[in-house]
Amino acid sequence: MGYFPFFIDIAGKRCILAGGGTVALRKAEKLLPFGADIIVIAPEICPELKALPLTFRERSFQEEDLQDAFMAVAATNDSILNHRIYELCTEQHIFINAVDDKENCSFLFPALVHENDITIGISTGGTSPVFAKFLRMMIEDEITESYLQTAAVLKRFRPVIQDRFCTEKQRKEASEAILDFCLIDNTIPDDNEIYDLLERIAQAYENQNRNKS
Repeated sequence: MGYFPFFIDIAGKRCILAGGGTVALRKAEKLLPFGADIIVIAPEICPELKALPLTFRERSFQEEDLQDAFMAVAATNDSILNHRIYELCTEQHIFINAVDDKENCSFLFPALVHENDITIGISTGGTSPVFAKFLRMMIEDEITESYLQTAAVLKRFRPVIQDRFCTEKQRKEASEAILDFCLIDNTIPDDNEIYDLLERIAQAYENQNRNKS
């Protein structure tokens, strides 16, 4: 059946990362760009992980560590401990990912494409991380600088569109017009050209309404 891809703002939310090795490092690197408050707990923490701007508790995991946690990642080399962390998180309704152990997860880490405001998560439901990675690499190759600039233009003009157009249908068509305009010959128009485009669209709607009346 697969997993539904929720997108959740984790900025400032407490994430307990149990484990201090390279597996924990990979999870921390995925979470860090999204602003989570990551607390790493392990008796030994590898230098690469300690180089990241995180909070560290160099000791064994304790049940009290989950207090006020939004999510947790069990990335120790002790499967019994990872399962115990899963049980504790389940009891406390805390999101939990036990690395490479689908049965002890309430969420999965997708293969991530993350560029500026664009985030794409790819999952095979935990059945084939290698294939998810392959798809991620393919998608990354398709996201050009022109696409990133187009996304920035659409973000910048979204409030303008919401203010200028009354209905969801009009807003959708105005956004699509900007998208098409930006993708023509991969040349990003300047803001004045986009304002002119939106004004022409607005005038066309106004003329249609006058003709109907």
